[in-house]
Amino acid sequence: MATLLKSALALAFAAAALPQAMASSHREAPFITKNPKADATDFYMFRSYEPGREQFVTLIANYQPLQEPYGGPNYFMMDPDALYEIHIDNNGDAREDLTFQFRFTNTNKNSTFTVGGQKVSIPLIINGGPIDDVNPAGLNVRETYSVTMVRGDRRGGQRAAVTHAGGAVFDKPVDNIGAKSIPNYAAYAAKHVYTVNIPGCSVPARVFVGQRKDPFVVNLGETFDLINIKAPAVEFLANAEKNARDDLGDANVTSLEMEIAASCLTAGGDPVIGAWTTASLRQGRLLSPLGGSREGGAWTQVSRLGMPLVNEVVIGLKDKDRFNHSKPSGDAQFASYVTNPALPALVEVLFGNAGAKAPTNFPRNDLVTAFLTGVPGLNQPRNVKASEMLRLNTSIPAVPMGAQKRLGVIDGDNAGFPNGRRPGDDVVDIELRVAMGKLCTLNIGCAPSDAPAGAIRFTDGAYIDDSFFTAGFPYLKTPLAGSPQQ
Repeated sequence: MATLLKSALALAFAAAALPQAMASSHREAPFITKNPKADATDFYMFRSYEPGREQFVTLIANYQPLQEPYGGPNYFMMDPDALYEIHIDNNGDAREDLTFQFRFTNTNKNSTFTVGGQKVSIPLIINGGPIDDVNPAGLNVRETYSVTMVRGDRRGGQRAAVTHAGGAVFDKPVDNIGAKSIPNYAAYAAKHVYTVNIPGCSVPARVFVGQRKDPFVVNLGETFDLINIKAPAVEFLANAEKNARDDLGDANVTSLEMEIAASCLTAGGDPVIGAWTTASLRQGRLLSPLGGSREGGAWTQVSRLGMPLVNEVVIGLKDKDRFNHSKPSGDAQFASYVTNPALPALVEVLFGNAGAKAPTNFPRNDLVTAFLTGVPGLNQPRNVKASEMLRLNTSIPAVPMGAQKRLGVIDGDNAGFPNGRRPGDDVVDIELRVAMGKLCTLNIGCAPSDAPAGAIRFTDGAYIDDSFFTAGFPYLKTPLAGSPQQ
């Protein structure tokens, strides 16, 4: 009977927590699975560690998960009927003070072939010409975007365009179709890194939008299968840090990247900023019987992302869509998911016989510190309202590539997660350990005696560090090509 009860509990917890877990924010809520172009997957914010750029902050907002490199013929253009945003809170009140809004436009050039004396529209987004420069002749569809900065409330604040030397329209490179279409994709994409003027900021910034190799690393399939790590439970808990596959190793993603002087993001002498990303769609949609649709009405937020894994392993299934539609200023409604989390209980049910006992301190003030307020003396604003977002202390110097520690703050590297998030920070391992009481061992929000498993090196087995990325902007690697032929 005890065995049957244990199995039933495991299945119940798994049904509530695991199907949305551990993919940072890839398809994490029921509604967003219907609108993948608006699905925010990961958000990064860190002091730039490219040599000579240490006074800048890099912001990376990723969208459109699980992009198969061969996913033609239309590939993964952004939605021209969506609004993509990066929000900055620089006074701790859980409301945006700066917002960067991205809007996209797709222009069909209607390239044709003459066939039997008639001009016939080409069925592909390329037409056989070279693709080696901005808006090349070989592209049949030109994808462009604009960036607007809003000071104050994103709906009614002061608006101004982000511009470059050629104006306020930016070109986005086409996805990495293959080497025959685009012989040197890295060089082609690099031509889409723009030096830009940020309204009210005297220091030039940089912007890049385009497809990248998905930077998130996770042992996804085995995690979904009741944490079915191939290694025995004890090894999974303690020693399996490089044993598992990365189930996103064959996927690309679309990145919206900005590098802005830290002095242009902070305010009032407080070096700490908070940030999150969103995507919104129009409330109304009218489908045409001839194809396509008309969108109209007010914007409705459908995706939200700040700290990684929050909507996946913290928010309950019934509230996942609600969380995606919410703002940080309203996060009190989700507080019980942080103070009384389900994930540690699930891990105890599955691995308690291997010593994986859940923390006993309730409310979990250690998790409130990690997810909702920032850590005092590290990245907590001077005046803070508890709310979920990624927080960065811009006064902490960047750590150069090669010296970064993948476990960030809990391994003594204060420039890493949860003080912002760098691409090489292993947030799955970090958050597993924090959920199981790592901060208690450091006397942050609880005592060591509150966390029987607080010293265990929990891991999903999928390894990542800063060597997986490049040493400079846009940091994320060239996307995988759709065609393997060279």
